[in-house]
Amino acid sequence: MTEQKYTTILVPVDGSKAAKLAFDRGVEIAKRNHSHLDVLNVIDLNQFTVSFAGMVDASGDVVYQAFEDVSDYLNDLVERAHKAGLNDVSMHVRYGSPRSVIAKEFIKDHGTDLIVMGPTGTNPVERLFLGSVTDYVTRTAPCDIIIAR
Repeated sequence: MTEQKYTTILVPVDGSKAAKLAFDRGVEIAKRNHSHLDVLNVIDLNQFTVSFAGMVDASGDVVYQAFEDVSDYLNDLVERAHKAGLNDVSMHVRYGSPRSVIAKEFIKDHGTDLIVMGPTGTNPVERLFLGSVTDYVTRTAPCDIIIAR
């Protein structure tokens, strides 16, 4: 039996408890494999709609503040990875649909061979109407996926 070696690991995070657990698992796997770890947050602009027409705050203040908050969050995670002994870590922020960014776009751009993610991050109502991001990623991503529980 051959041992699987992962070189580029992606951990998508959204601030949830499940994402924190996935991040911790991703750090440990990256350390064992001497891998690069990408930490990604996808900002879905649809969450900022303020009218039925789907208009985003024209000044961009809300989106800018979200980006700043996400950057602070990701910087904290990168610092935690460094304290855990993993130095090959990059943080990324992308705008778009978390489903397609995680399952298709990001992994294509970065050569990801493993995704470590939590079982869910959205609230129950969103899962009911949209389905979970994790479910979509596990069905469509062309690489290995570990669901951290």
